[in-house]
Amino acid sequence: MKSLVEIIQKRPWVGWVLFLGTIVIVFLVAILASSVVERRTESRLAREAFAPLPEFEPRNAVWGEQFPREYESYIRTADTTFRSPFGGAATRDLLEESPAMVVMWAGYPFSKDYKQARGHYYAVKDIRETLRTGGPMPATCWTCKSTDVPRVMDMKGITEFYKGKLTDYGSEVVNSIGCQDCHDPATMNLRITRPALAEAFERAGKNISDATHNEMRSLVCAQCHVEYYFKGDGKYLTFPWDGGMGVEAMEAYYDQIQFTDWTHKVSKAPMLKAQHPDYELFQEGIHAQRGVSCADCHMPYKTEGGVKFTDHHVQSPLNNVANSCQTCHRESEATLFENVRDRQEKVMSLRVIAERTIATAHIEAKAAWDAGATEAEMKNALTAIRHAQWRWDYVAAANGVGFHAPQEAARILGTAIDKAQEARLEIYRVLARKGMTDLVKLPDLTTKDKAQAYIGFDRKKAEEEKAEFLKTVVPQWDAAAAEREKTYQQSR
Repeated sequence: MKSLVEIIQKRPWVGWVLFLGTIVIVFLVAILASSVVERRTESRLAREAFAPLPEFEPRNAVWGEQFPREYESYIRTADTTFRSPFGGAATRDLLEESPAMVVMWAGYPFSKDYKQARGHYYAVKDIRETLRTGGPMPATCWTCKSTDVPRVMDMKGITEFYKGKLTDYGSEVVNSIGCQDCHDPATMNLRITRPALAEAFERAGKNISDATHNEMRSLVCAQCHVEYYFKGDGKYLTFPWDGGMGVEAMEAYYDQIQFTDWTHKVSKAPMLKAQHPDYELFQEGIHAQRGVSCADCHMPYKTEGGVKFTDHHVQSPLNNVANSCQTCHRESEATLFENVRDRQEKVMSLRVIAERTIATAHIEAKAAWDAGATEAEMKNALTAIRHAQWRWDYVAAANGVGFHAPQEAARILGTAIDKAQEARLEIYRVLARKGMTDLVKLPDLTTKDKAQAYIGFDRKKAEEEKAEFLKTVVPQWDAAAAEREKTYQQSR
């Protein structure tokens, strides 16, 4: 066999072919290497601010100038077109869908207005517009609504902020939930900006700064998507986790400190209102137990131009099954959608039974009071109503209609129904002692209007007052905020 040198000496054109071929290969390799380096550099720079951001920059658009991919996806939380069987971002009147809830919350703001939560984009707008904030409300209600809150807390002090009224900070709190709530402006690392979560960790003997990055992808959500209450006269926002995060543990916590959110207008029961214990219920589910974070499903990674980043369109995974569910699951989108709906329908079927039973118990308790029952006679029944509704609300107030932990949600609703029936049995014993043995006649609660009329809520008046507030007060808040933010612009 001839050597390459002998071949080239005999046929010089072979040498030229090899020479030119080598040049082409080197050129292509160089282009590939350059592209890889460029993409890696772009990916690294995509997570770095090219100009320093202030510690308390609340305006999401300003962050968006430096992180356009994340900001453009965040802006999509304004989209309210997606509607799933039980959720989504579309506005839906939940009191109209289940008028029994009006009776269950009689005397509490949720009986006035309760709609499906929209995207983070609307957090400030919705709290301004809801009828729930029509009366005196503590400033603590702003805590999870705006990127302005950490700035105001720093300015006023945490305790003083909580002590104020909602209207005290109307011109200060104008930017909806966004970048600053979860990111350190210097490093872009995830961070905790609301004190209640870190304080709950500290009482449990843990340091939240020890959390891993993956844990932080859930904990930043747990700043707000949790159960909490306003402690004492100072309305200090506190997580009731000292005895654990389970529904019975938090119920025992509230009972021990004799905390009540309000006294029920119809039954006079000392009630609890669950907020949105998403994180706690999620911890009981298989996804959390397998190390999946909130962001993995609600803010999955995506790629654009070779740059991998987190999709900040926080939304139901059902509207993004390909990037959320199918990252791990190999089934079709239709199958996965059906799997979720199947679990939610089963949870919802128990929820409806619980709602009907608890609302009935409230009405029957009123009949017992009207018949001359004493507080001692009603104590056991009212405690059972309190526990039944707390357990129902623990599931109902959490997003996902129980999907975050379907078995646990079903178990909790089962105990809620049992407690409600226990209350009804106690009430009928009281009624029997008063000589009443017939079933209590129930009012027509087939619509929200009828249910609100039954509890004596004048919605027309509340809507007129809210319209006047939005027309006269809110524009003043926005004007004052615009003047204040001009100084931010000058400092940039």
